[in-house]
Amino acid sequence: VREPLLYKINRSFDVVVNIRGASVTDQGGFIALELEGEQSEIDRVIQYLHSQGVTFGEGLGGTER
Repeated sequence: VREPLLYKINRSFDVVVNIRGASVTDQGGFIALELEGEQSEIDRVIQYLHSQGVTFGEGLGGTER
C-alpha cells in the first residue's frame, strides 16, 4: 500500500465506492470494490487504477477488467 487510492478516488471522481471485502499483508493484498455511478466515470476510475499499477481479476459477481 503505497498511495491512498480510495481517498483519491473519493476526492477526484464522481462515484460511490463500497468496499465489499479486503485483505492486505506486507506482501500484497486484494480489495473487492463496488463502484456506482455513470459508466464513463467508472471507466475513468479503472483507467486511474491501472495507471497506479493495480491489477484486476474476476471478483464477487462483477466482470473481469
